[in-house]
Amino acid sequence: MRAIVQDRYGEADVLRLADIDRPRLSAGQVLVEVRAAGVDPGVWHLMAGKPGLVRLAAGLRRPRWPVRGMAFAGVVTAVGEGVDAFGAGDEVFGTANGSFAEFVLAKPEKIAPKPASLSFEEAAAVPISGPTALQSLRDAVRLQAGQHVLVLGAAGGVGTFAVQLAKAMGARVTGAASGPKLELVRSIGADAVIDYTVEDPLAAGPYDAILDMGGARQLAALRAALVPGGAIAIVGAEVGPLGGLSRMLVAPLVTAFSRHRIVGVISIENTADLLELTDYIEKDAVRPALDQVFPLEHAADAIRHIGRGHGTGKTVLSIG
Repeated sequence: MRAIVQDRYGEADVLRLADIDRPRLSAGQVLVEVRAAGVDPGVWHLMAGKPGLVRLAAGLRRPRWPVRGMAFAGVVTAVGEGVDAFGAGDEVFGTANGSFAEFVLAKPEKIAPKPASLSFEEAAAVPISGPTALQSLRDAVRLQAGQHVLVLGAAGGVGTFAVQLAKAMGARVTGAASGPKLELVRSIGADAVIDYTVEDPLAAGPYDAILDMGGARQLAALRAALVPGGAIAIVGAEVGPLGGLSRMLVAPLVTAFSRHRIVGVISIENTADLLELTDYIEKDAVRPALDQVFPLEHAADAIRHIGRGHGTGKTVLSIG
């Protein structure tokens, strides 16, 4: 099969298209023919081996898993012993190591039936960003109907899902993005939009909850924009010597000594959340916002595209 592989850490130039053996199906696994794969910031971190903490799990000197990619949508071709929830021919979406390939092995608890109303490309945009947004709103800030939430990075992959989900939960949503991206944020349902290059969105508070996808703002500044008892979800880790993880690490300590709840969100992909997202999708409350679709052989260009920060919504690879 064709796959995007790497044998050393680095920038997108380390990626190459190669013909490799198909993965071998074992008990408790699902073999999926991949039709499309999502391109997420996590793919860049695993490719580059940055921040250094990534290498503790992914391999100290070289990637432990040579095929890149996590999110995907495709068609089940075979199931291993003990798998009853899926069968050959089922259209599914979810996450698995090595989705930048024509076939991938997935665990049943990480996939779900593909929403019938979505194309494979749209469905591949959901499995990482969608659950991250859902868990940030539902579990981290515990958003309630009628509350006012600020979504920082509202035009990004997680942000576009967060805006739509927050509206579906009955909240009032302010979305912050750069000028050219404001129309997208407005079109997906934000009640108010703020160009953060012109105006400080924190000054338009106070807010009941803040989702910060940027990884740059100080916790003190975010807390100053909250009502007493408000909550902050720190999503993503893109700056600083620890890749922005320092804010996540200090969040529990700050929470213990403040009137605010601060949670660092590390998404856990699972079937239940994919089914919950499917329910929102089937009710037309949520729709993936696609930015660009690249062919598999241009995976390096897709990763460069999201790395520049100019994209709006989700970038995906079309494979089958």
